[in-house]
Amino acid sequence: MAHIHVTCLLTLAFVHVVFSSGVFELKIHSFHTAQRICRRHRDCHIFFRICLKHPEDVISAEPPCTFGTGHTNVIRADRTSISSSAPIKVPFHFKWPGTFSLIIEAWNTESPTEYTDNQNNLVSRLATKRRLAIGEDWSQDVHFGEQSELRYSYHVFCDEFYFGDGCADYCRPRDDTLGHYTCDEEGNRICLEGWKGNYCSEPICSADCSEKHGYCEAPGGCTCRMGWQGPSCTECVRYPGCLHGTCSQPWQCNCQEGWGGLFCDQDLNYCTNHKPCANGATCTNTGQGSYTCACRPGFGGTNCELETNECDSNPCKNGGSCNDLENDYSCTCPQGFYGKNCEIIAMTCADGPCFNGGTCVETMTGGYTCRCPPSYTGSNCEKKLDRCSNRPCLNGGQCLDLGQSVLCRCRPGFTGANCQVNIDDCASAPCQNAGTCQDGLNDYTCSCTLGYTGKNCSVRSDACGERPCQNGGTCFTHFTGPVCQCPKGFMGPSCEFTLQSSFKPALRQTSHHSSTTITISCILTVLLLVLVVGVIFMRRRRTQQGRKQLREIAVYNDLETVNNLGGSEREAFLSPNGLFKISNSTARLSLTLCPDGRSGYRHNPAESNQARGERHDFMWRDEAGLSSALR
Repeated sequence: MAHIHVTCLLTLAFVHVVFSSGVFELKIHSFHTAQRICRRHRDCHIFFRICLKHPEDVISAEPPCTFGTGHTNVIRADRTSISSSAPIKVPFHFKWPGTFSLIIEAWNTESPTEYTDNQNNLVSRLATKRRLAIGEDWSQDVHFGEQSELRYSYHVFCDEFYFGDGCADYCRPRDDTLGHYTCDEEGNRICLEGWKGNYCSEPICSADCSEKHGYCEAPGGCTCRMGWQGPSCTECVRYPGCLHGTCSQPWQCNCQEGWGGLFCDQDLNYCTNHKPCANGATCTNTGQGSYTCACRPGFGGTNCELETNECDSNPCKNGGSCNDLENDYSCTCPQGFYGKNCEIIAMTCADGPCFNGGTCVETMTGGYTCRCPPSYTGSNCEKKLDRCSNRPCLNGGQCLDLGQSVLCRCRPGFTGANCQVNIDDCASAPCQNAGTCQDGLNDYTCSCTLGYTGKNCSVRSDACGERPCQNGGTCFTHFTGPVCQCPKGFMGPSCEFTLQSSFKPALRQTSHHSSTTITISCILTVLLLVLVVGVIFMRRRRTQQGRKQLREIAVYNDLETVNNLGGSEREAFLSPNGLFKISNSTARLSLTLCPDGRSGYRHNPAESNQARGERHDFMWRDEAGLSSALR
């Protein structure tokens, strides 16, 4: 709507530029001058020019003419032509100020078509200041100069579509997208039927269309906004899928009575579907599957199925007899009593009103009261007291009235003065073999562990007793239940599935590949062992040859050292108690060591050989260990 207004304003501005807002119109009636107007009187022509300016105290004839200028046609300079000349019109494009300066000039010309500004052709000039309001009436005026007389009239009127005191109000009737209106005499827009607004561009919707939730694009229509519906757009749109619900705002789903769920599609109206309340009672749903009944007077019970006996509450006093009526009762009063409930006493103790040995006592108000003996009650001790009437025994216990007290004979499973205690049948721990006991009414229930059954879980159950294994399977008892060992060709928890024959060729092929793989592995292992043994044998042979050469070189070096010693040192070294001795049978030097590593102990060749043999064995064991590591 805003862009329509802007377009309208731009259009108005354009119209203001093209068309004038008003017209100043001046009519020359007569012009007389004492001097000659033209040099040649026969072909003398004249024209009048006016200049409108803003109001000045001292009017200057010099331009510019700020309000506008205009002139007549060139006419003959005679009285008839001047009086019949057309009015001079000066359009203006602004708000008429009301006060202006007017300059009227008379010019002669030698040619009927020539307008000149030659000052020699100026015949007369009139300058005056006037005030003029907008209107159709002409203002008459006359000007007397030194040698001239000019009579004229003038008025100012608004151009078409302009109104107001200053012709500043624009109003052009239209009936298009920019507006739908006409204009009155003062320039006010009068909206066409069905339109409203400043520019009459807003359609008037139907009378019942909601202004908040509806709109219209044409008069008399009603288009609903999102979330609203109905002829008047006053109905909210419910949540999609809502079946039995209403809404106060769009996209809600407030369930009706008796329905529930996100889409109000769950039937909770027990009253409507089952009608549980009898005898005209009012049913109210209180939740899923629950209800309450508001009974009519005279009825009671959960479903109002019981007719109430108004006499059950013993409304009649003083020994009156109660008569049950429909939703009411009446009392037949004994002598000396009256009233709705026989509550008004008309007797005294002199009349002996107390029965069953009751004691009569006069009251200060003129009546009496009866002090009843035990086991009797009532205003006149006329009723035998029934202590079991208020049902003191619970859980179906039998009440026995003993006069001064009552005795409750309880049903099996209950105990207590009023049979209010449920005997715990699980107190004696009847469930065996870790069974769980659950108390009941004069009974108990045992939840047995796996492998046991019976009332007290005392009987051992056989998991395989029902023979769960099929196709010849063998059953075993497990703490989780029976377990089946299936024969060849069957599988499953109960051996109920048969193996497909298509699996057998695949098994043979797998066995064949496994045998081939084992054979190749054994051959490679044997070759590897042979290679390791050969390496160990060559290393052992090289080691023995190297040790033999080392011993020979060491003995030779030791003998040279001894020969280089002095006499006494050599004798001490080679003495019987020395470290070395020279054997006659062999040129080798025997090194003697004590068993604990000290010198002075001489080994015999056999021991030496034995020692060398032990060293060889030790080295063999080491080489054997090395060969094992290489393996």
